[in-house]
Amino acid sequence: MVGGGQLARMTQQAAIALGIELQVLTPNDTDPAIQAGALFRPGQPDDLGALLALAEATDVVTFDHEHVPNTHLRALVEAGHLVQPNPDAKLLAQDKSVARRVLGDAGFDIPAFDDVAAGDVESVVRFAEANGWPVVIKAPRGGYDGRGVFQVDGPGDLAGQPGLAALDRWLLEAHVQIATELAVLVVRRPSGQSVTYPVVETIQRDGICHELVMPARVSAEVATRASAIAVAIAELIGATGVLAVELFLTGHGDLLVNELAARPHNSGHATIDASATSQFENHLRAVLDWPLGAPTQLVPAAATVNLLGPRQPVDLSRTVPGALNDPDVHIHLYGKTFSPGRKLGHVTALSDDPDTALESARSAARTLLAP
Repeated sequence: MVGGGQLARMTQQAAIALGIELQVLTPNDTDPAIQAGALFRPGQPDDLGALLALAEATDVVTFDHEHVPNTHLRALVEAGHLVQPNPDAKLLAQDKSVARRVLGDAGFDIPAFDDVAAGDVESVVRFAEANGWPVVIKAPRGGYDGRGVFQVDGPGDLAGQPGLAALDRWLLEAHVQIATELAVLVVRRPSGQSVTYPVVETIQRDGICHELVMPARVSAEVATRASAIAVAIAELIGATGVLAVELFLTGHGDLLVNELAARPHNSGHATIDASATSQFENHLRAVLDWPLGAPTQLVPAAATVNLLGPRQPVDLSRTVPGALNDPDVHIHLYGKTFSPGRKLGHVTALSDDPDTALESARSAARTLLAP
């Protein structure tokens, strides 16, 4: 696995039960996955030599992030190595402009968009004349957790956001009136078998997923449509492993495809405690082309709250016992050093009711992060 963060850590925890040796390519021997027992292979994700060495020592190469040059992935395939997902599928998660073009051409509903040179104010104004202000400007590559996303309310805002100047290109998107943000995880084997997890409702703040509810608090009709869209995209691009399809549900009931992630995903964390088979175990099964486990949700409702570092340092070893007073709460810490805003872990609560599950998870998170 390229990357040693929390996704690799939780993949390692699933690998142990299956007797799989997970080798992790990362420059840091203290990363969360290494702490959990994954085999450390030092190297940067953009170092082709390190990637080739990883591929030569393993049966299949997969990922816990998107930050691997796609040309390097193609070089691995050309050298005869197995890469899951394949470079074509991975590219749609790495480049938002490519994803917009491919999905739009295939007939999927997406926000209106354009891809222009950075600094092309005239194109932004023309786009706004056609689609209205505000305009959302994204970095086509590299952005995550709200990074590389800018909302501009008029031409004057373009000069007031210095981060825009650092981008090579601007992906322009029409601003969408979002009623609910949803995510669907589809897991697919190279031989074609696939499973789909229940639709998840994600609650975002400043572009970062803070909370999620599974299943989403939407109608059965909306959930069915969302799942069908995700499955169709996975089939279209030949995804393997976990594919997360993020969707916007508008106030008019339309579903627009937002972004893709071709790897285990934050929106699937509740599957560890609430599902017959977690997304991490199924990702391993899928990339090895092993039979997939059932994605069945075992409880009526689950909610997850991400633990983002508060402004003041917190001693989690002191606060964990208090959070465990609720027997329906499950805590997952990532072994990271403290930093304000950094994802330190997550809490999942199980219940017969989604609102109760969410409040239980929130309460446990408050206890954990208390000064």
